[in-house]
Amino acid sequence: MFGGTSGIGLATARLLAARGAEVVAVSRSPDRAGEVPDGITLAACDVLDAEAIDELLAGLAPIDILVSSATGGSRAIGPFLTMDIDGFRASFDKLWGYANVVHRGAHHLSRDGTIVLVSGSPARLSKPGLVSLSSVGAAVEAMARSVAPELAPRRLNVVSPGIIDTPMVEVQGPEREEVYRLMTAGNVIPRAGTADEVAAAILFVVENDFVTGTTVDVDGGWLLS
Repeated sequence: MFGGTSGIGLATARLLAARGAEVVAVSRSPDRAGEVPDGITLAACDVLDAEAIDELLAGLAPIDILVSSATGGSRAIGPFLTMDIDGFRASFDKLWGYANVVHRGAHHLSRDGTIVLVSGSPARLSKPGLVSLSSVGAAVEAMARSVAPELAPRRLNVVSPGIIDTPMVEVQGPEREEVYRLMTAGNVIPRAGTADEVAAAILFVVENDFVTGTTVDVDGGWLLS
């Protein structure tokens, strides 16, 4: 589980472990996970280092379930025309991280193995200031659709969250509640989702052998807003 020590990734690691999987939760800073339950082992790896990914996964092969929610680095937010173009370019570290995980991970999957990536609702419905998230997410989803036939009979899917209450929003208390209230006011379900709700969708595409090359939305109605 790349990106498995915080937020959606950690929730997914916990859920898979609870279902009996032997989980390796990977990030650049695994200590941030804190105490983890039995069934989860922590490991350090940078998704932008393809050789390190290959070495890590070779030691774990054959792998039945490979999940990545790792962002790869910083993400630029704001209008494109006034954005630092280097910041926009850096946002694509997420795509390159996912590409490394899929490209190297495919060689270490079991015959019935499955890969799940995490994009985001702006991939198909952008909003002001989210051009980088929209561009990167759309690229991730297009990559998954294109690569899924190459992987068969192994599977590749994407889960696309909307606004989720995770540590990525650093403010706390009433200010945090107000931030999420404003961000989700136009959604059909006007609240932030939880990391556990996204993890449940990841588990769905992991367990359903008749799903590949698709995107599952967990967005509270973002696409309808």
